[in-house]
Amino acid sequence: MWRQVLQLVLNLPLGIVGFTFTVALISVGVALSVTVIGLPLLALGLAGCRRLGALARARARSAGSVVDEPDPLRVRRPGVAGWATASLTDGLGWRSALYHVLLLPWGILSFTVTVVFLLVGWPLLPWVVGFQTAIDRILLESLLAPTALSERVRELEDDRGAVVDTAAADLRRIERDLHDGAQARLVALAMDLGLAKEKLTDEPTADTVEAAAKMVGAAHGEVKLALQELRDLARGIHPAVLTDRGLDAALSAVAARCTVPGGVKVHVDLRAPDGSAERPDSAVEGIAYFTVSELLTNVSKHAGARTATVDLWRAADRLMLLVQDDGKGGAAPYPGSGLAGLAERIRAVDGVFLVESPSGGPTTVTIELPWRTRTARRA
Repeated sequence: MWRQVLQLVLNLPLGIVGFTFTVALISVGVALSVTVIGLPLLALGLAGCRRLGALARARARSAGSVVDEPDPLRVRRPGVAGWATASLTDGLGWRSALYHVLLLPWGILSFTVTVVFLLVGWPLLPWVVGFQTAIDRILLESLLAPTALSERVRELEDDRGAVVDTAAADLRRIERDLHDGAQARLVALAMDLGLAKEKLTDEPTADTVEAAAKMVGAAHGEVKLALQELRDLARGIHPAVLTDRGLDAALSAVAARCTVPGGVKVHVDLRAPDGSAERPDSAVEGIAYFTVSELLTNVSKHAGARTATVDLWRAADRLMLLVQDDGKGGAAPYPGSGLAGLAERIRAVDGVFLVESPSGGPTTVTIELPWRTRTARRA
């Protein structure tokens, strides 16, 4: 409470300083805006108001308030002209100027009321201070805190970075799989066919024909293995069953490959509220498929579970996904883990990723994804 009292008392001297600085620089800058120095001076005043706003936020945090720090000023073009343009178009700078104009009358009122109750009405001081602090916090949060739009922009920028990193990791994985798998087999196939050709061309005897036939047979086996690896790689990029038959068939195929002893039960209900059959957008459909695939892989490798279930349904404009197993539990999205990567990918499309896995099990992973139908998107 005494820290709040100190903040209310300091509102007056700081309000005088802030009001004088703001009115002096901004009024002079506006008056001289037709000259060369007017707009830079106005930009300097707004930048100073931004700095004074940072001091006010720090002062509020010292009194127990929780105020987020906004992003720094973004200068898109180099030089003084770029900095002045960024300052003049900075919404936080103008809101900070308004805050320091209003802080003077509010500082006079809060200073007077606090001192009066401190001297003659101290039994009521805690309630008076609490009420004034609430008003002070409302004034500060409405003018000096980041707006909902700026927070949303920051969140979208973080999500974009996560999507770019995920796409780059997927490209590296595909390149590695092609280089180490199918490409190596195709190189060996070319060498075997080349040796067989030499034997048939140089020495067409019975022995060389038989040896060439063995080489061709080995090359045929390499072709089969290379085709299988390419199929597996294509399934990892986007399985054909998902494109052709949707999530129900694709998730059933993933569950059939899972090595859980008791098997995996899959239940999918994607009917619209009117009962019509619809499919989600291909991007959301792919995220749901690969999320279930990775979760079931984790269940097979780490959970020690006997059974698992996958439930997928539509709830209004959300695609709900629930994956459960009766394993040993202890799963958590630690930084750098596979679950953390899944959580970033889900949040990148405005989804929700929740893990409930107490020690000893069971483990429940709940996922929400935005629902966008394919027909609606085409329209």
